[in-house]
Amino acid sequence: SGSPIIRSFDFKSRVDFVRIPGVVKLRGGDYTSLSDHIDLSQTLQLRGSIIRQTANTFAPDLFMVDKEPLGLRGEVTETLNTLRAKGVPTVLGLRDILDDPVLLKKEWDHRGTPRNLEAWYDEIWVFGSRFMGNPLAELGVSDAGLKRMVYTGYLERAVPSIAKAPVNLPHEPFILVTPGGGGDGETLVDWVLSALEQKPRPAKPVVIVLGPFMSQALRQQFQLRSAALEGVQTIIFNANMELLMNRAAGVVAMGGYNTFCEILSLDKPALLIPRSTPRMEQTLRAHRAASLGYASMLDGDGDRSADAMAQALRRLEHQPLPSAAGADKVLSGLGIICERTSVLLSEQKIRRQDIA
Repeated sequence: SGSPIIRSFDFKSRVDFVRIPGVVKLRGGDYTSLSDHIDLSQTLQLRGSIIRQTANTFAPDLFMVDKEPLGLRGEVTETLNTLRAKGVPTVLGLRDILDDPVLLKKEWDHRGTPRNLEAWYDEIWVFGSRFMGNPLAELGVSDAGLKRMVYTGYLERAVPSIAKAPVNLPHEPFILVTPGGGGDGETLVDWVLSALEQKPRPAKPVVIVLGPFMSQALRQQFQLRSAALEGVQTIIFNANMELLMNRAAGVVAMGGYNTFCEILSLDKPALLIPRSTPRMEQTLRAHRAASLGYASMLDGDGDRSADAMAQALRRLEHQPLPSAAGADKVLSGLGIICERTSVLLSEQKIRRQDIA
């Protein structure tokens, strides 16, 4: 993982991670290294080398690549070739939505992303529902590649049994505001606070999780504004968001994949305010979720008045649960992943016996 906060999370037994140098996607779509003292090309070389060495040492029974068919700038190409030559099953894992297909096709063309995904992967797992659309549509992926797609359903989350909630949470149900990592959450938090500074405001208390990647200057501004409001409090970061969300009466979020899974899993009324740059992923997810009745949506590129947000927050208090629209039926991800993993490993065992 390239996440700088990976060590903040608790993992099950028999689960470990290797930290690789992180990168961050800029608003213009380019990437840059998280470390100031190393440039992007060096970062990519290090990432590729660590991935190859880890795969060589660990000797996996199954290899899964997240989102980018060949990894960031092709960093897993050599590893994929090596493992496939050894008969190791390979899987490409995709979110329910990647980006606007017109924009993503240009990006894939520029990077030389292969469209014959069947030459690289035994299966392509989409961690979502086909009701949300096909993430590979209009990208020119071969028919043989598309036939390897498996919609797993969303990855159901649960409240950790040993985790503890922050001691200062309101005793009564509250509205939870979360901009995810917080690095691009300024618009969401500012808009919500502007609405809370107006009258009338929601009857329920509000808890705002600012996120670990929000700049210190912004964080301090928002903390000062929140402190001046009765019934509004801020938290910088909590590794167990499921615990906070389980206590909430409603959720205001940007619409990233992980938060969306948490909303559906814990069956919480949600107001999504997606970003539209550098990718349209959140905007497309929010539009489709709203059309299915899984959540409501405010367009961050539309009316940004405090009154528009205040009205949306008041509506949220009376919004139906996602399960009322059948969202509880699309949380099959973990079970189907286990089934497909068992099948792929069984097929690998048969192939090895044939070779022997």
